[in-house]
Amino acid sequence: MAESVRADEPILKTPLHAEHVGLGARMVPFAGYDMPVQYPTGILTEHNWTREHAGLFDVSHMGQATLVGPDHGTTARALEALVPADILNLKPGQQRYSQLLSDEGGILDDLMVTRPTDPADDGKLMLVVNASMKEADYAHMQARLPADVKLIRADDRALLAIQGPKAAEIVARLAPDTADMAFMATKATKLAGLDVHLSRSGYTGEDGYEISVKAEDAVKLWRALLADPEVKPIGLGARDSLRLEAGLCLYGHDIDTTTSPIEAGLIWSIQKRRREEGGFPGAARIQREIKDGAARVRVGLKPEGRAPAREGTPITTPDGREVGIVTSGGFGPTVNGPVAMGYVSRDVSTVGTDLHLMVRGKPLPAKVAAMPFAPHRYKR
Repeated sequence: MAESVRADEPILKTPLHAEHVGLGARMVPFAGYDMPVQYPTGILTEHNWTREHAGLFDVSHMGQATLVGPDHGTTARALEALVPADILNLKPGQQRYSQLLSDEGGILDDLMVTRPTDPADDGKLMLVVNASMKEADYAHMQARLPADVKLIRADDRALLAIQGPKAAEIVARLAPDTADMAFMATKATKLAGLDVHLSRSGYTGEDGYEISVKAEDAVKLWRALLADPEVKPIGLGARDSLRLEAGLCLYGHDIDTTTSPIEAGLIWSIQKRRREEGGFPGAARIQREIKDGAARVRVGLKPEGRAPAREGTPITTPDGREVGIVTSGGFGPTVNGPVAMGYVSRDVSTVGTDLHLMVRGKPLPAKVAAMPFAPHRYKR
């Protein structure tokens, strides 16, 4: 699952790198960074701990930036020229998920967009983009933004995520004003005496928060959260199994420039006004796919037996017709069995359809399954 790094590229370190090493983490190169894939207890234990208690993730490799314009309308319209979400009607203190799109309607990256609560920040939008795509994303946006909207990188900030059923009460002990936040709400507050910006969101299907903090305060915040016995550090291995069970896309695997948001099952992230008005890259294709249906769609897959089907596994009908490919797959600890997702032609995409997964040349029976595989437990 590690993204490739060229030999001539320096490996970057997050502000928490020494903490991971000190905790005995196994470090691997991922998106140009040296990241913890697991701690000594192992991926299975970390996965289950997050589902039952609270897991703490270092996601400081992600790209943080702010768009700054003269007022919300100007900045929102500038971003709406690049993404299909309704940014204009984003309320202060609200976050929204969207995608940067190519002119062909393919996904260049997915991102989170936040409108700050403070009226003094009226023309600002905070962005979080994927680590492997941040340089390309920033260049893409800067080349297309109007002169009165600037992109300002926030490379001086770290990002932590605390996820799991105990996350809210743990954070509330350090910052009581966070307890009543709803899913995808954001606020600036103090956590363990440190200035942070947090959003009630995450990447595991569990309730929890993503917390942006100054890089120099990251270690203090990390240690303050880990001081709670309900909190354990979690690596990239369990992060991947958690998001797979939650049916969440991983950029470069389940979504990329060849997939549209409609094929990927992300129509929910395109609000009604944008579906009707268009005005974003690839709008004609996306409006056509909304109207007529996409030729292929992302589906959940449950293989029979215990053998997992990995990324790249061909998908066929029982009579051998190739109909798609697996984009993510592995063992689901919460499901207690293998789970996968991938793209198949629309005629075989109904839940319950029998398919075969060609694992090492042998057909493995599987069924199209509803996602998420493990129920979402977001705070609504």
